Amino acid sequence: MSKQWKLVLIAVAGMALGAWGLVKLTQGIEPVAPGARAPDFRVVDVRSGDSVSLRERYQGSVTLVNIWATWCVPCRAEMPSMQRLYEAYGSRGFKIAAVSIDEEGPEVVLDFANELGLTFDILHDRTTRIQQSYQTTGVPESFLVDRRGVIVHRVIGAHDWGSERNRALVERLLADEQS
Repeated sequence: MSKQWKLVLIAVAGMALGAWGLVKLTQGIEPVAPGARAPDFRVVDVRSGDSVSLRERYQGSVTLVNIWATWCVPCRAEMPSMQRLYEAYGSRGFKIAAVSIDEEGPEVVLDFANELGLTFDILHDRTTRIQQSYQTTGVPESFLVDRRGVIVHRVIGAHDWGSERNRALVERLLADEQS
């Protein structure tokens, strides 16, 4: 067998072994997508300093999980529409878990929230592990979760949460699941 064919066989064997390894490593990893249960996570509530869990705090509520950062211009742009949605539906069981991935301290995140007049839950994950848990590609990225903890809508990038379509979706989730 020539030297070239040996190199070809080694390369093919290496690719096959790599493909097999990828398949084995990704088995059991569920995609974070509509229809899947929202991953649990622990983060810090910047207003109270308490460590909170998604499942514990938001169980039974329609929740918008928003992953963002203070330095993100599109994040800043979408926050006012999130606030309006929260003001419209917060009294009916709608909640927002806005999780900052800023590496700076919680005071930077709280200053940002106060500057924009945000009254929904402002959470902080300095470790940025939530990005791995939710398999995000960047910020902002949002997940609308029903009362059972199932993701019903995923949005990558800034979004107008006050649109008629989004308001109708939240209203439907709130009405459908109260019975």
